[in-house]
Order: sequence, then C-alpha cells, then structure tokens
Amino acid sequence: MTRPPDAALAAEIGASYIGVVFADGPRRVTPAQARKILDAAGGTAKRVGVFGTNAPDEIARAAEEARLDIVQLQADPSTADIKAIRAKFNGQVWAAIRIAGAHIPRDAEDLFDRADAVVLDARNEKRLGGTGMALPWDDIAVDLARDRGSAAVVLAGGLKPTNVATAIRTLAPDVVDVSSGVERSPGVKDPWLMREFYAAATGTRAH
Repeated sequence: MTRPPDAALAAEIGASYIGVVFADGPRRVTPAQARKILDAAGGTAKRVGVFGTNAPDEIARAAEEARLDIVQLQADPSTADIKAIRAKFNGQVWAAIRIAGAHIPRDAEDLFDRADAVVLDARNEKRLGGTGMALPWDDIAVDLARDRGSAAVVLAGGLKPTNVATAIRTLAPDVVDVSSGVERSPGVKDPWLMREFYAAATGTRAH
C-alpha cells in the first residue's frame, strides 16, 4: 500500500494483512509514511513491512516507527538473517523464497522450520517483488508437499481476481498476497479489483 484510502478499503473489505514496502521499487515508502498508511486501516488487519537488504538495526527502527506486527524479508534471507531480526524485533518474521523456474530450491527447506511464514514469490533479478509474474503452481505443489514445515505458507506472484481461486485449490496456502494484480498503476489500488480479488479468494462476496 502507498495510500491511506487504499489501506482503509482493504481493511473494510476484509483483508487479514496489510503491507507496506521499504525495499527499493515503485511502492517504497518511509517509516513515517508507512505508519500513516497503516493507521488508516484501523486495528483489524496485521501490519506487514517488506524489506530488502536493510540491516537488522534499520529494520527494527522502521518496524517500531510504523508499528509493524510482521517483518517480511524479501531479499533471499537465510536462517541467520531470521535469527538476527528476531534478536531486535518481537513480532513475526516472514521469509520470502523467490523461485526461478519450476521448483522450490532445496536449500530453502530450513526456512520452512525457522520462519513464522514462508512467502513463495517469483524471482525477478531486477525487482524483489510486485512484478506480476505467476509461479508454476502444479510443479510447486509437489515441492511444497516435501518441504512444508511449521511455517505458514504465503502465496504471492502474479495473483489476480481471475486466477487466485485456482492457485488456492492447487497449493492450499494459508495466505494469498496480491499487489500488482489489484492496481491501476504501481502503488495505486483499484477498488473494484480489490473487491473482486477478495470475493474470488474467499469464495464469498466482498462486503
């Protein structure tokens, strides 16, 4: 989210999580902006901050200022990175696995046991996320059956109202994460697409 009204609408529709991006890219916000955006959503949704190669101290400061519930590490985090953040941040730590090709990397298995949630996203060497690139869900379902540990599974990457139901049926994620799939332009959400996505993901009509 980059605008308070979009965050408020997401909460009104029924979003369980609302995120802001601190990593480089067109949706990047400052901690002060993030707090204003997330405050607009009220207290019903968990507050997520997405970080790139930020140092643990910087992440902790931003998390405190923006009042984050969850820190999402997007830049190929290791289990050591998760440990370093947990030493400075008391909320949940989510770790992104950016997938190139058709399979979850074998060396990512430890993340499923160490992170509170694992975010499955498509790898793009130029951008950390929000690329609109979908994953090969059928292939990944086989790997997920092998790797799935105690962490929740968050599915990202190219989700939109027309395909999210299929993705959920295929992978049974705990959370679905959408950005570009409900936007008019980078960072600017489309209210109609947001409502359609919620309806498709939940099998209900948005309220």
